[in-house]
Amino acid sequence: MDALVIDLTHGGYKIAIELSRLSHNKYNKIWVWDIYHTLNQEQENFLESEGIIFTDKLPEVEEIEIIAPVHCPLEIKIDLTHHEAVKLILEPWKTDKIPIVEVTGVKGKSSVVGMLKEILSSHYPLILSSLGVECYQNHAFTNLKKDISITPASIIESIQLAEKCNYGICIFETSLGGTGLADVGILTNVVENYTIGQGKSKASNAKRQIFNSEIVCCEKEALDKYYTPLKKEFHTKINTFSLKDPKANLRVLNVKYGLKKTYLEILVSNLKTIKGRTIDTRFNLTVFAPTPYQVSNLLAAISAALTLNCEVDIISNKISQFKGVEGRTSIKNKKGCNIIEEVNPGINVKAIEKILKMAKNLENCFVILGGQYGITCEEIDELKTVPILEEFQNSINLILTHQLGKGVLKKMKTKPIFMQDPQDALNLAIQSGAKNIVFIYRSNYANLNLR
Repeated sequence: MDALVIDLTHGGYKIAIELSRLSHNKYNKIWVWDIYHTLNQEQENFLESEGIIFTDKLPEVEEIEIIAPVHCPLEIKIDLTHHEAVKLILEPWKTDKIPIVEVTGVKGKSSVVGMLKEILSSHYPLILSSLGVECYQNHAFTNLKKDISITPASIIESIQLAEKCNYGICIFETSLGGTGLADVGILTNVVENYTIGQGKSKASNAKRQIFNSEIVCCEKEALDKYYTPLKKEFHTKINTFSLKDPKANLRVLNVKYGLKKTYLEILVSNLKTIKGRTIDTRFNLTVFAPTPYQVSNLLAAISAALTLNCEVDIISNKISQFKGVEGRTSIKNKKGCNIIEEVNPGINVKAIEKILKMAKNLENCFVILGGQYGITCEEIDELKTVPILEEFQNSINLILTHQLGKGVLKKMKTKPIFMQDPQDALNLAIQSGAKNIVFIYRSNYANLNLR
């Protein structure tokens, strides 16, 4: 049997190479179809040197297995998704001694990984996130690679980069689902069920792959709305978390939000662990999580840590040291002003609304909103953003910046201040006597000169 790997842009290049090198190779020949035509000549030459065959249509062979991403736009039956192909490639590597956590969802993935990084630091984690590949060695995190995607194929690259590292657990942020390798899979949420594959499918359909994990920690609301059939099929391996739902396995009883510290009382009921036991407990903690959606991310991380059999005291102590994720949600102080950064490539209308609700309660608060387009396939809806900004305009000092700010400004009736450079906007807010600044920026933040 042959194999055809479709889409070399979103990880297929790496998958094709690794499939051709499998020691237990089930395929006679590996074919590739570069549907987006993104490979350069050097990459094409390398694949050919590995014996991989290029095509621009289905090969006319007797038996072939089609391997494509879950968001493949072609009208074609897929035998293995890229996620499943990664599992096939890594099965010889997987060992019971090293637990694997995979994190997927529409929002909050990098933040949940950042929280787990703090909680599980004593286990020497190997981490893949949208912020890079890291490994904990010699009592500190070492960055093995910064610019890397979170396609499933990047899991293979992360493991190869960490070949000489002595890691005790793996935490992988993965786009659009899970590979099935995970002992614990996390579905943070499905706050927006956006279309994929040029409108042929939805995000919720792709992310259901996370349920191939041994145990899944899933937001209760997402489970109820999008995965009702799975609730019965997988009830023995699903742990749920929720801010409000009393039927969730992990939920908040009481919460007091604060800019630097939020106080929480958490109830855990019948939560399943990878060791086969269940947990029922109640505990308090303090953490940097100034808004409800950050607390929801926290619940995802805690539910996963408990599922991994971590002790409550260790979780509470470790998470109290969490200061946010640099390049996502973090807080810093400059010239006596608190600056809360909300940086995310997928920042959307709902997230902006929740952040503004927090900001309006802060003393002398300035909100700087801006960012870039073309960061993700899911662009922000300016028409829905404008009325939300106008609703809060009297309770905050608003400054718009960069591409997103300019686009929103054109649609607003009451024109706030606009400054092209985000740094100029920040300086203006500080010079105007701001006590608190909330910096909302849509970006992958690879452009560090914008910080």
